[in-house]
Amino acid sequence: MNIHNISLQNSILSNFLSEIRSVGIQKDSMRFRRNIERIGEVLGYEMSKSLSYKTELVETPLGKCTINLPDNDIVLCSILRAGVPLHNGLLNYFDTAENAFISAYRHHKHDPESFEIIVEYLACPNLENKTLVLADPMLATGQSMVATFEALKPFGIPKEVHLISVIGAQEGVNFVEQNFDDNTHLWIAAIDETLNDKGYIIPGLGDAGDLAFGEKLQQ
Repeated sequence: MNIHNISLQNSILSNFLSEIRSVGIQKDSMRFRRNIERIGEVLGYEMSKSLSYKTELVETPLGKCTINLPDNDIVLCSILRAGVPLHNGLLNYFDTAENAFISAYRHHKHDPESFEIIVEYLACPNLENKTLVLADPMLATGQSMVATFEALKPFGIPKEVHLISVIGAQEGVNFVEQNFDDNTHLWIAAIDETLNDKGYIIPGLGDAGDLAFGEKLQQ
């Protein structure tokens, strides 16, 4: 797998990461959503550098010029609900992309430290020979990303697969690296060291879905 940790190089991305992590700022849910969206835009821009391009002739009011334009049929797929702001950021840049949505959540069976990934709702176009972009803001254990990809397999075999995450734990990065093909790309804003006993990234930022859309009742 090709892992692109964007925060290894200094950029304005650090401002957005700082604000979604800060306990004093992240409580503003509108700002939190917008920062996740902006991080999606940055990651989408970085990902765009790896796409295929074709040369097209463009006519301006004063003449003609040639421009290299992306030549990929892109499908953006986000994991509900936390993935919505990240999806919007990607869609701002890939505005002609097709879209897929899937629900994947942690079902705590017996105690808070034990869970399985449940996939329920799924809406997806044909993926055959297309560029699939899977977006999940928090790459904690990596199980949600793998479960989502497995659920999408009946919709066709994509030509390329790109994973997009805001923050990941090293354990989750290792897990997806083991379960996706070597030519898969992971675009991630930051990689943290570890998980706690409940499967949350440390230091992370907390629960991205709750911060973006309000607290939920855990089933």
